[in-house]
Amino acid sequence: MNSTDSVLSVRASRLPGTVLVALCLGYTAGAGVGWGTPELALFMGDFGLAGAALAAALSCLAHGCTVGGHTRPAWLLFGLSSAMVALGNGAWGWYEVVLRAPVPKDSLADYAFLLFAPLAILGLLVLAQRPRTPAGWLCLLLDGWLVAGSLFTLSWSLALGRVAAGEGNDPLKLALGLGYPVLDILLVSLVVGLRFRGRDGNRAAVHTAMVGLAVTVVCDALFTSPVFRSSYHSGELLDAGWFAGSVLLAWAPWSHERRPTREHHPSSGGLPRRRVASTFSALTPYVAAAVCTAGILYNALGGHAVDRVVLAAACTVGLALIVRQGVMLLDNLSLAQELAHKEAHFRSLVQGSSDVIMIAGGAGVLSYVSPAALRVYSRDPEELVGGNLLNLVHPEDVDRVLSEVRRILARSRGRLAAEPSARVECRIRSGNGEWLHVESTVNRYRDGLILNSRDVSERVRLQAQLQHNAFHDPLTDLPNRALFAHRVRAALGTAGPDGTTVAVLFLDLDGFKAVNDTAGHQVGDELLIQAARRLQGSVRADDTVARFGGDEFAVLVRGRLGRTQVQELAERVRSALSEPYWIGDAELGVAASIGIAIGPSAAATGPGPAAVGDCAGGDCTVGDSAAERDHGAGRDPAGAAADELLRNADLAMYRAKSEGKGRVVLYSPAMRAELERRSELEERLRVAVREGGFTLLHQPVVELAGGQVSGIEAQARWRSAQGLLLTPAEFLRTAEQGDAATRFARWMLQEAVAAAARRRTDGPGSPPVPVTVRLAADRICAPGMYETVAAALRDSGLPPELLVIEVARTAQDSSADELGRRLTALRRLGVSTALAGLGAGGGSLGALARLPFDAVKLDRGLVQDIGDSTLSRTLAGHALRLGRDLGMITAADGVDHPRQVAVLQELGCRRAQGLAFAQPMDEARLRRALARRAYPLPRPVGALAARRPHLAPDPRTGAVPARTAHLHGPLDLPQRHVVGGPGGGPHGETPVPPA
Repeated sequence: MNSTDSVLSVRASRLPGTVLVALCLGYTAGAGVGWGTPELALFMGDFGLAGAALAAALSCLAHGCTVGGHTRPAWLLFGLSSAMVALGNGAWGWYEVVLRAPVPKDSLADYAFLLFAPLAILGLLVLAQRPRTPAGWLCLLLDGWLVAGSLFTLSWSLALGRVAAGEGNDPLKLALGLGYPVLDILLVSLVVGLRFRGRDGNRAAVHTAMVGLAVTVVCDALFTSPVFRSSYHSGELLDAGWFAGSVLLAWAPWSHERRPTREHHPSSGGLPRRRVASTFSALTPYVAAAVCTAGILYNALGGHAVDRVVLAAACTVGLALIVRQGVMLLDNLSLAQELAHKEAHFRSLVQGSSDVIMIAGGAGVLSYVSPAALRVYSRDPEELVGGNLLNLVHPEDVDRVLSEVRRILARSRGRLAAEPSARVECRIRSGNGEWLHVESTVNRYRDGLILNSRDVSERVRLQAQLQHNAFHDPLTDLPNRALFAHRVRAALGTAGPDGTTVAVLFLDLDGFKAVNDTAGHQVGDELLIQAARRLQGSVRADDTVARFGGDEFAVLVRGRLGRTQVQELAERVRSALSEPYWIGDAELGVAASIGIAIGPSAAATGPGPAAVGDCAGGDCTVGDSAAERDHGAGRDPAGAAADELLRNADLAMYRAKSEGKGRVVLYSPAMRAELERRSELEERLRVAVREGGFTLLHQPVVELAGGQVSGIEAQARWRSAQGLLLTPAEFLRTAEQGDAATRFARWMLQEAVAAAARRRTDGPGSPPVPVTVRLAADRICAPGMYETVAAALRDSGLPPELLVIEVARTAQDSSADELGRRLTALRRLGVSTALAGLGAGGGSLGALARLPFDAVKLDRGLVQDIGDSTLSRTLAGHALRLGRDLGMITAADGVDHPRQVAVLQELGCRRAQGLAFAQPMDEARLRRALARRAYPLPRPVGALAARRPHLAPDPRTGAVPARTAHLHGPLDLPQRHVVGGPGGGPHGETPVPPA
């Protein structure tokens, strides 16, 4: 609500009161001048008062019918009492105005007026607070009699005695004459002596009603006196008092409390209000006794004889006052004991509290300090009293504490206290000179403040530790990924001097996994700690070193450095990390592959729409289009540039690992293009697997002893849009670590097993021939591959002994232990295992000695020169002999001309596959080939064949020259097939020319 609305609301609330005052003043003025004519005076003195009383009756009855709770009976009784007044005034007007006759002494008006007081008395009793103890009830009765007896004594001395003496012969007249003042005295006694409750929240209505009743009673008392009664006539000034009392009673139910509700707090206005009410109640008996004494003195000084009624009433008043004083003395003693007990209780609570309680004045001077200060602050409370609170506060916190204190004082001076207290945190000097973190609850206390303070230093330290842990690595205490990314964004978003470079070094420890697996995780953790120390010692003091997790670290470099200087820094880091590590008595060695990405300048990543293409000291890593897109979408350009910079450094690090590890590689945009190309090819492979873009071809494996077909190797081909069958070798190399390669391996395995099961079912007369599926070691260790093999065998019904899983060489590091467990599980299933690519390097000989294999196959690169190279022949002989010594079946891959067949037979090789026997063929041709059951083994034509390498397949196309075509006979395939891939010619996507 604004100020204008507040002013209007205040004016609207004051309008009814102004109208009532004007109405009462107008009636008083009319009564003072006699209303102009006697007839109008009689009408206003009778029916005017009847109308005002009727308005009061209707107002109180309407409020009593609408309001609920304990006040409803009171308002209904007030309404009935006002109705009696209206009836009496109406009867009085009937005689004087209508009948123009004097009012009889015992008319209906007298009886109606007589019923006013009892109904009002009952209403006041309903509103009165009921005592809770017997002593309270006794004091209430005594107070009531004190007030009533004193007023009776005074009234009897002034008028009632003479009224009773003059009308002693007529009992009815005597009763009527004494009934009015006695009831009025009782009504005034209740108004003065009783405490009225305001639980309905509208104390103003109760107080207004009591004022209206009091005004009416005073006018009744004046009318009862002989002086006024003998000279009274309707329309005079005494009627103005009755009119004002009825108007106030009519307005009472609709008046509202205007003062704001205050909190029950020592600083609020509640305490003075309670103190005034208690003082009034305490002085009421003495005031009543003074009134009684005044009545007796009036009789004594006026020369009148002391009336026995006055003497009896005065004695009872005095006796009641003495009894009341005795009851109050006992009650005060009980209250004093209870107060002392509570004071001791609260003092023990304050002294035993772990919190420090301090009371400070308006100027900050301490007037009380609890004993807990000695335990919490190590300061003597007596020494702190009299000093200034701000002298204890840390200088950096003084302004903040002052602003909070001013806010509390300003809020408490307002009309409404929205918050009873406030919390302030600051640092307080302890007795030993240490700064303690203190949290204080501050409340207003009189003209100052009361502070309840506690030491939260441990909590603050814990919060700081938790915040540190949230942004630091727990092992090396280096910043983690979140803090590093935040600092990269800050570095890119903060402008620096011209030539400032922001670069990120992303590094990975090569060989750490082997150390962790062989030496244990404890040794691996110690190696990481030493590597972190070396990394921090190799960079500048302003550079940020972070650990991302595992063996991945990162370095943020910012300064006036060129690309060459950043590379030199990276080389220094690589050299430091590659030195031997001594842990315990063992020497361990790892290398570091580091990728570098140099970011844009801070001006380019600021809040404005500046281009991001300006890079300091190297190639730009974030393009203009990306910056404009991020800025247009409402993102932080510095944040987008930071994310791009981290991705580029990660990409450069993986390029360093793929190029041989232990080297430094600077990011270039070509790496991003290659990554996108690999992602695109992986998606193409995934789509081809999902939409059936691959087909299976089969190449027979032949026994060199007699030409029998001993097995079939399944080979996949990708069907291009032109209908050509192309090898998927490029896809497999691209997606070797992706999910698409695993999907492709599952598809090839399932299709090969299903085809072998169909051949076995459709041709029961032919001997069963095992099918070989060549998979990379990573694909065999992929999750779910064992389940795929078991499900394919179970669903197709193919016996496990007719499936051979051949392990191909892989360019990635694989866990030998995991591969050994997978191969052992496959052999328990009944599947045979074989090692392909023997003699091609890559640890194949070591794998042959450690892993469970049933067969071994020479690599096509070793077989290609076996007929012409003595070295190749010698190496092949050693490899075949090793396989036989280990009890394995020996085979050779890529046997493409007769000379190779002859040499392999001499070396004792058992099986072979290649173009010297058959090209990869489709299912129909394979079945015709299997029906023959044996191949005529090719024979070299003397020494000429050995000297004519042109008889071998063309290394560019994989085609066989026409002179050797007779070796294939009916197994030649259509020219739309291709060679290549596993068991075929060179890798690529080249269609086969006519044979």
